[in-house]
Amino acid sequence: MRKKIETISELPPRTSVFWADSIGRLMKRKSSWACIVVIFIYFFLAAFINLTELFHQRIGPTKWDQVVSAEYEPPGWKNILGTDYLGRSVLRKTLYGAKVSITVAFWASIISIIIGVFFGAAAGYFRGFVDDIVVWLLTTLTSVPYILLILVFALVLRDKSIELKWLGLDKIELTGIPAVCLAMGLTGWVGMCRLIRGEVIKQRKADYVLTAKAYGYTNKAILFGQILPNVSHIIIITFTLRFVYFIHGEVILSFLGLGAKNVPSWGSMIDTARIDLTKGCWWEMTAATAAIFIISLALHIFGDVLRESMDPKLRVA
Repeated sequence: MRKKIETISELPPRTSVFWADSIGRLMKRKSSWACIVVIFIYFFLAAFINLTELFHQRIGPTKWDQVVSAEYEPPGWKNILGTDYLGRSVLRKTLYGAKVSITVAFWASIISIIIGVFFGAAAGYFRGFVDDIVVWLLTTLTSVPYILLILVFALVLRDKSIELKWLGLDKIELTGIPAVCLAMGLTGWVGMCRLIRGEVIKQRKADYVLTAKAYGYTNKAILFGQILPNVSHIIIITFTLRFVYFIHGEVILSFLGLGAKNVPSWGSMIDTARIDLTKGCWWEMTAATAAIFIISLALHIFGDVLRESMDPKLRVA
């Protein structure tokens, strides 16, 4: 029965041919390969440092707080990016900052996607009262400047805890990275919700949806088994494009003192380097801004190439 419903679908995104063709188009672009290499390096560094912390192995770039030389030593062969005001390696701080930013952006993206897809799909498919509630939430959140919204959530969640006894877990302290992830995840789902809502509204009247209803499919089966697979390419593209904004959000929160505590991040490095610039010490500011620029540029270019490869409208054009 399901095969009959799939054969009458006029939308190629749900087929394996679509995904194979999209990946083929993506791999033919040289710019995509360069971006993939850069993104892989950043993710590898973040995963490596997270694993070494998980197994309590104080090795490699996780020893960011170790004094390696004299204070304010300029870049050289001994210390490639120089040292800070305490004689700590700026290179190690920059690598550890990549771990903080990538970790926060990843989990914030996951949280925002789950919330945005759920509310957007429910509003677009059921319409009526559910749609009115979701649209009211969207209107309310978009009426507040995004950066102020993040700051409010970060301040509210700061030094709070969540009880998870019903899951058999101890309570989680919302300090540092967990608080930043929740603050950005709970405020960054609006764009995803709006996109998914609009696409689901268009798909709910498609032939394959009407046929599935005629065959007796439940709303849950139609929504999650038929419609969402057809809009999955939008979720992937939006995830890539929004990832860089979550990195910038973490940098802003760390710069304002609301980010991760007792660990180096690009935002805190920029905040510290403001004073160092008056002393002619430019290397810490340069290292942090260069790290942000490289990953931001790679994600932006990769997101654009991914959209050109996967968006059916652009593929037809």
